[in-house]
Amino acid sequence: MDALYIGMEVVIALSSVVGNVMVVWAVRINRSLRDTTFCFVVSLALADIAVGALVIPLAITISIGLQTHFYSCLLVACTVLVLTQSSILALLAIAIDRYLRVKIPMSYKRVVTPRRAGTAVLLCWLVSIVVGLTPMLGWNNLQRLRDNGSVITDDLLVTCEFETVISMDYMVYFNFFGWVLPPLLLMVAIYVEIFYMIHKQLNKKVKADRFVQDCGQSEARLAKSLALVLFLFAVSWLPLHILNCITLFCPACDKPIFLIYIAIILTHGNSAVNPIVYAFRIKKFRTAFRKIWKQYVLCQGRPAERFPQRGSQRGQSHERRLRQIDDDDDDV
Repeated sequence: MDALYIGMEVVIALSSVVGNVMVVWAVRINRSLRDTTFCFVVSLALADIAVGALVIPLAITISIGLQTHFYSCLLVACTVLVLTQSSILALLAIAIDRYLRVKIPMSYKRVVTPRRAGTAVLLCWLVSIVVGLTPMLGWNNLQRLRDNGSVITDDLLVTCEFETVISMDYMVYFNFFGWVLPPLLLMVAIYVEIFYMIHKQLNKKVKADRFVQDCGQSEARLAKSLALVLFLFAVSWLPLHILNCITLFCPACDKPIFLIYIAIILTHGNSAVNPIVYAFRIKKFRTAFRKIWKQYVLCQGRPAERFPQRGSQRGQSHERRLRQIDDDDDDV
């Protein structure tokens, strides 16, 4: 079982790193992706890269049960909490951004400026650090281990396992009830409101039939993507936190080890599927991915296309057409 679990974690880690590196790479090479919306997408991708590159290897280390110093093991567990929390908050930030694009489409770019988006990203990471490192400040199992005799030396050596060092009171009351469940419920409320606005707009009688048709198509794609995001978030994160609640409220209840492994894999797997949800459903990303695959993987680079000069009439007309295409190409 341990070998199977480790093997699946390695596959998820590689998929998460490769997929999310592609997302960041696509934003870098495609100027049309460099707006406030994709600022949040890149933040999510960076968090998911960290999950694949750091969280999963650390989780594998914890699963082995090495003998380490208590605070060394606690730091490893807290690093896992920081990075996974940052991924959750990035998902919430994107959901809020999606809501604003539908709620205030005319003034969205004036309200959601690059500076404000960057501030929101920084705030998400700062909150994640505070939430994830809280056990380092004392809310941990050290005193309990001393009381039951598990730590009997000044070296504070323990078998490094997540539940050995992290308090279930912290995981349930503070982490789950405070920083996982509220974002989930908030996203539910946001998505319900978005669906309501989409339904209202599609049923509204407007003379501009083409405009209504175009909006309906883009909003339909948006609704499908948001529904998928909500579903994947709930499926990925709720099982593990439900098991934590069982551990806290029913200590005598038996938890099969394979259920614990499945719950952990689901949380990590969410980072691997995020590029599919947030990137492969976006036409601009698909185009950028094809370019990366052909030019940098298959080495089938084509000569640079020659465009008219910027100052010429044809060049200006060409640029206007490109901008129109970018505007018509919805984010989701």
